Amino acid sequence: MQPDNTTSQPWQTQGSPMQSNGQSGAMVRRLAMFLGLAAFGAACAAIAIYASPGQATQKATTSTVTVALPDPVIATTPEVPSQKWIAAAPGRVEPRSGQIRIGTGIPGRVLEIAVATNDRVTEGEVLIRLEDKEARARLTSAEAEVAARKRERDAQPGTAGREDVRKAEDAVFAAERAVTNARFALDAVLASDRKSPGSPQALLQARKQVAEAKDKLRQEHVAFAAAHAKTKAPAPNRLEAGLIAARAELTTAEELLDKSRIRAPLTGSVLQVNAKPGELVAPSPEQPLIVMGDLTVIRVRAEVDEQDVAKIKLGQKAFVRSNAYPNREFEGKVTELAPSLGLPRMGSRGARRATDVEVMEVMIDLEGSVPLLPGMRADAFFR
Repeated sequence: MQPDNTTSQPWQTQGSPMQSNGQSGAMVRRLAMFLGLAAFGAACAAIAIYASPGQATQKATTSTVTVALPDPVIATTPEVPSQKWIAAAPGRVEPRSGQIRIGTGIPGRVLEIAVATNDRVTEGEVLIRLEDKEARARLTSAEAEVAARKRERDAQPGTAGREDVRKAEDAVFAAERAVTNARFALDAVLASDRKSPGSPQALLQARKQVAEAKDKLRQEHVAFAAAHAKTKAPAPNRLEAGLIAARAELTTAEELLDKSRIRAPLTGSVLQVNAKPGELVAPSPEQPLIVMGDLTVIRVRAEVDEQDVAKIKLGQKAFVRSNAYPNREFEGKVTELAPSLGLPRMGSRGARRATDVEVMEVMIDLEGSVPLLPGMRADAFFR
């Protein structure tokens, strides 16, 4: 009978302690290797995700938006064109007609001022009336003398060969009186209409009568010249000469009366009134009674230095700046160029001598309605 190996060799079923410790170490090494591989794979995956095309695109897009954001550059872009100019000059604002300085042609006392500052007046309208008693008396005397001389002439036979000239003289005299009467009638209508506006029909009718009387006077002057040219008329006799002299005196009296009425030389606006009722006035170019101008177009009279003259042309674009409106530019164009150079009259803003350089006057008509007032200093810039 063979011995039982199970009972005689118990170590074969349970194993030794050395064998058990070896197996545990192998398992630990395998686990560590697995964890290391897992960590390496995770790191690779993270690197792959970070370097993916979507992330790169997003990063690039973010960088592009950051570069395109500077607002100050976009905000200042509209101001760049206004800085482009080739020449600059000091200037002064004035009406298109310039400032018309109106005075009196005769000494006298102011009787009435018919207008005020900012009033709109028409050409020929009475602005100021002086005392005219003496002028009216002289006119009345002259009219009486003419009437008496005419009766004496008509009572005697006329000089042979002067019939056509005599009729032409009478027609011219009558046409001149018609113009004077129509003009005084228009003055009365205008004065009444300014004080209390009435029917415009009366004003239109008065203007029409003045226009018709002036047209008739032109026709009579033509006929008078034709009568003189047609035949060689003999000299007038004593009575005819007396009538001619009396009519000349009447014309002088009418002119004196008309000078007592200071009229507007053009249609425009009253800028200044430097007279008061009751004042004594006399002819003086330095002290005008009325200053007026046409404000429908505002322009700037600029003085361009001699070194910049070749840069300025008719029709050239320009803009104007004024200290009264520091953030605005007023567009315009060159409409007039002086034919010669001269000494500066308005000067620049800095220290300057009149003999330093000669200048050319340039007129710039501004576009549209501008708030600039006549007399303002301005700087003109030519594009």
